[in-house]
Amino acid sequence: MNFRTSRARLATGAVGAVVAGALALSASPASASSSNGFISGGGSFYDDFGDEGTLSTSSHKDTNATCLWQIILYAEGVKESNGTQFDHADIDGRFGSNTAYATKQLQKAWGLTQDGKVGTKTFGSADDKWNPTTRAGELEFRSTGSTDATKYKLRYHGSRYYFDVFRTADGKYRFYHKNVWHYASYKNNSGCS
Repeated sequence: MNFRTSRARLATGAVGAVVAGALALSASPASASSSNGFISGGGSFYDDFGDEGTLSTSSHKDTNATCLWQIILYAEGVKESNGTQFDHADIDGRFGSNTAYATKQLQKAWGLTQDGKVGTKTFGSADDKWNPTTRAGELEFRSTGSTDATKYKLRYHGSRYYFDVFRTADGKYRFYHKNVWHYASYKNNSGCS
């Protein structure tokens, strides 16, 4: 290893540490977000989902927030009610019986109560349930973006698939589905179906 390579690695490590520290300290702690209308967070992104509103067949059931949850189900590769894997065609932003069934399957895999509702424990497990063997179930910092809408680029690692999301400067989560970036809103379904 030559001096230039070692120096570059040290510089990269130092920059990564500074960015991680800034993420942990730059914003206020995460707070319940359904009241502000969006899945959102502040401070460390490892606890952003643990205080979110409930998603279920009776709560926020036709929204972009449900769409983001369905993308997590897809990334985790859980089974849907017909026995096949929850697939891309199942992502429609509508929390019906199939999404509830897949949610129960994920809750079982994560050792949670299997009620088919995405409450604070289930949603909270999605951003901090790291499996070192499969590298699944956690948000990972990727980079700092160049605009307020792309402030922090994060990656969700599922057991089967990963996907990227952005957390905006004001903490709102954005995700990509059907060739469009969507805000993870509790109030509308802007084209996930």
